[in-house]
Amino acid sequence: MEKEEKCRAIFMDRDGTISEEVGYVNHLSRFRLLPRTAEAIRLINKSGFKAIVVTNQSGVARGYFPELLVREVHTKMQLLLSQEGAHVDRIYYCPHHPQVGPPQYRIDCDCRKPKIGMLEKAARDLKIDLSTSYIIGDKHTEVIMGHRAGIKSILVLTGYGIGEYELYGDQWEQKPDFVAEDLLAAVKWILQQELQEEKHS
Repeated sequence: MEKEEKCRAIFMDRDGTISEEVGYVNHLSRFRLLPRTAEAIRLINKSGFKAIVVTNQSGVARGYFPELLVREVHTKMQLLLSQEGAHVDRIYYCPHHPQVGPPQYRIDCDCRKPKIGMLEKAARDLKIDLSTSYIIGDKHTEVIMGHRAGIKSILVLTGYGIGEYELYGDQWEQKPDFVAEDLLAAVKWILQQELQEEKHS
């Protein structure tokens, strides 16, 4: 029996990493891609990595917007990316909160970052080898998530990134593997790492 072929992924946070950080995206008009995002995701698409979004959307549990809006925002995101020749392979979101909201959303779930439920689900769904994958985000949450899942993490200085890094970075027990200006710089670093590993293998 042949060994099952596994693929690799670059996981990305949404707000503050792919799109502008505006607090809560409670209307379609509030969702805007950050500059160079489509270029970054095009590079992922060409690289052989899966481009996967993992995002906490506790605004649903908090009653700030319905779950339907999350799906509509993701449809808009895919449309904006497709207009620039890019696409995300899969999107996972967590609408829960452990303390607030109606019972169906007030859950101490395994998908709310920094827990790794969304990564594990993606790994099962798409046969992803997490040990050779990466995660990019603008919060220390993604760094902790990456550490827990055994994958490399990149902190971007967009969104909350620059504030978190400058104020608290020296206190973090888990450090990012790299700190990048934005998503494009993060993806370029990953692909450069991969190139160096190929040369040495």
